[in-house]
Amino acid sequence: MSRFNGAAPVPRVRILSNANLLAFCSGAILLYRLTPWPAFSVMLLAVILVSVALWYRLRSSPAACLPALLCCLALGLAWTYWQADNRLQQRLPEAAQGRELAVSGYLCSLPRPGSFDSLRFNFCVESWHTAFNSDWQAPETLRLAWYGRDGGVLPGQRLRLNVVLKRPHGYLNSAGFRYEDWLFRHAIRATGSIRSVAHAPDVRCGWHCRYHAWYRQIAGQVERLFGNARYYPLVASLLIGNRNGLTDAHWQTLQATGTIHLVAISGLHLGLVAMLAAVVLRKTLLLLPVGHIQERRVRQLVFAGLVSICVSYALLAGFGVPTRRALIMVIIGGWYLLLAREFSPWRPFVLALTLVLLTDPFAPLDQGFWLSFGAVAILLLAFAGRLGPPGWFKGLVIAQLAIFAGLWPILAQFEQQQPLAGIVANLVAIPWLSVVVMPVLLIGGVVAGLAGSAVLVWLLPLFDGVLAVLWRWLVFVETLPWPPIAEPHWAVIALLAVCVLVLLRFPFPGFRLTGGLVLFAWAISVVVPASAPGNPVVSEPELVVWDVGQGLSVMIRARNRVLVYDTGPGVPGVYSAADSVLIPGLAERGVHRLDRLVISHGDNDHAGGLPELFGRFRVGRVTAGEIQEWPDDSYAGFTGGVDACRPGIETWAGLELGFWQSAGEQSGNAASCVVQVFHRPSQTLIWLTGDITHAVEREMLEAGVHRWFPAKAGRRWVIAPHHGSKTSSSPEWVRAVAPDRVIYTAGFRHRYGHPHADVTARYRQAGARALSTACSGQIVLALSGEGPRVSEQRSVAPFWIAADGLARDQCQIP
Repeated sequence: MSRFNGAAPVPRVRILSNANLLAFCSGAILLYRLTPWPAFSVMLLAVILVSVALWYRLRSSPAACLPALLCCLALGLAWTYWQADNRLQQRLPEAAQGRELAVSGYLCSLPRPGSFDSLRFNFCVESWHTAFNSDWQAPETLRLAWYGRDGGVLPGQRLRLNVVLKRPHGYLNSAGFRYEDWLFRHAIRATGSIRSVAHAPDVRCGWHCRYHAWYRQIAGQVERLFGNARYYPLVASLLIGNRNGLTDAHWQTLQATGTIHLVAISGLHLGLVAMLAAVVLRKTLLLLPVGHIQERRVRQLVFAGLVSICVSYALLAGFGVPTRRALIMVIIGGWYLLLAREFSPWRPFVLALTLVLLTDPFAPLDQGFWLSFGAVAILLLAFAGRLGPPGWFKGLVIAQLAIFAGLWPILAQFEQQQPLAGIVANLVAIPWLSVVVMPVLLIGGVVAGLAGSAVLVWLLPLFDGVLAVLWRWLVFVETLPWPPIAEPHWAVIALLAVCVLVLLRFPFPGFRLTGGLVLFAWAISVVVPASAPGNPVVSEPELVVWDVGQGLSVMIRARNRVLVYDTGPGVPGVYSAADSVLIPGLAERGVHRLDRLVISHGDNDHAGGLPELFGRFRVGRVTAGEIQEWPDDSYAGFTGGVDACRPGIETWAGLELGFWQSAGEQSGNAASCVVQVFHRPSQTLIWLTGDITHAVEREMLEAGVHRWFPAKAGRRWVIAPHHGSKTSSSPEWVRAVAPDRVIYTAGFRHRYGHPHADVTARYRQAGARALSTACSGQIVLALSGEGPRVSEQRSVAPFWIAADGLARDQCQIP
């Protein structure tokens, strides 16, 4: 006989509940915000064991969810840590850097033309033919550049190469693109250049090698068939995910209109393929006699066919990171719609997020990961649970407004703006791409693949016609006079996103009207600022030495004024540190105006990227060492004149600036404009010396320039002339200046060999402690009354840059 004791049953904890899966995902993501320590793996194991024990002890109690969540969080951390640690074990031995090594392997990316007639690609290593002793695992994937090929082509898929390699290294600043992040994310553990190339048919070619060979053949076939199309770069991007043909002009238009997502094979494209496949398969199966096949079986067959077609298209599109992520999301979404029982729409979202992090724990390093899942979450918030679906146009407008507002905080975290043109551009571009462009390209691609070149006579004009409508629309939207958007604080952007999503989600007329008026007033104030924004006020002067590789750029801030000394290296049409380093770094600090720009001399490692800088910031006054090298036509946004570097002392925002230039030199390194920055409250002096030579240093000493300011012992800083070249920093000059600290601004393992060992020995003998941007990354001096405080960017760098044994940890000044 049963007995009722009145106690309510306690539900057991579901291991794969949404909460536990989200805890696992949070742990996997959290690792990238932490710095691992030696006992990290031991600590994780202890947390997991304790959590499991607690959960087992409390499994019949409501409190069991807490240790379960903790256990899942620790498992996520452990999973990502294990994968990251395995990747970091791949290290090029220190002794192998700069040596010519022989390797065999195969291409594992499409070769891409680069600057100076180079060819760049990823290379998967099968064999190292040069022996070296190392406790580490040799790198499996290299990023290589083939210079001096004189138009030569790679002789095959499997190759034997002679290469010169170095460990992953790139610019390390508080803002801007970090090459080391990209290399770590793509499992590239060494970079270098090629000395010789030979075909190696005896190299083992497994399934990974065969897939890349097949994809390379597909890319070649697409180029042979459609290479004469006017919009071939777009055809290749949308058909097979090959974006090598897109030019800077293409990327500029796509970025300005917020439509970069259109040319990445992602959820939009795979979703279209899945939808078309599901419709065709279902219609085909319904042609069978009634009762011949059950509805559930129809759904299963449609789902199986959908998965097969989507996987095939993903493989055809290169199976890149965005494509793999989108494939998982589409398969989970298809399962939810076709096979699952009644679940919350958030269930497939959580499952997809978990599977992405299980199969690719490095995904959080991608901006696309956050934008993809952010966009899906925003659309779920905007549409899930509605009583009835909105019309197609109303739904499109709601989706665009929700995406624009909801993704803005995410873009702000990645130091990007949300283009206002994106709302208008996507309203037409997405439907046209979905309904016309993709079906035409997919069907046309299949027809051309089967029928060959015979159908190209009518197929190429059709491709160009549908793509011309898309591209001309984007160019038209780009050229419209869009008002500039102010850059509010991130919290304000997040609040705006929440308000917009709430207004779109809850259809109460009075609530929408009131909230809409408030948002409209706020939008007017943001889109049409009352006056040109100024620079924020800083409490104490700050000097930033950017990490620009082999070059020099320094920013000085005092009160609300900003001075930039040199702009780093730049090659027109190829690269500029101004675009990659200075503009993001200045924007991060809220700078809108450069009150003073000093260009020491005209070498391209000191004066690169000036058009980009003038196009982004208002510039007040310009001083140039080689004034005759300044272009006759003014840069965009600058109408003022250019001053020569006249010797003398100026008071500037509480600092004293001492300018000096050789009286006899008018060009070249010797004409460099030298600036001394003196902070009188702390008696700190910083020398900015350009590329002055020994002769100029003697002239400077004879003029007594080194005695202009009464710097206190221990507070004399020098940016080494000419990056530490042996043509500068003469013994007499070093003794007279008597620096306490010296900073070398030179590239990592650069071919010029800066700083020279004789120069570094000279500064050490003078008692100066050394820093180098190649080792430290960005260096910041905060000038307080108690003296300068120095901070190095590598001290706050993530573990894949600053961990023991990596390039920056073992970086040594000669």
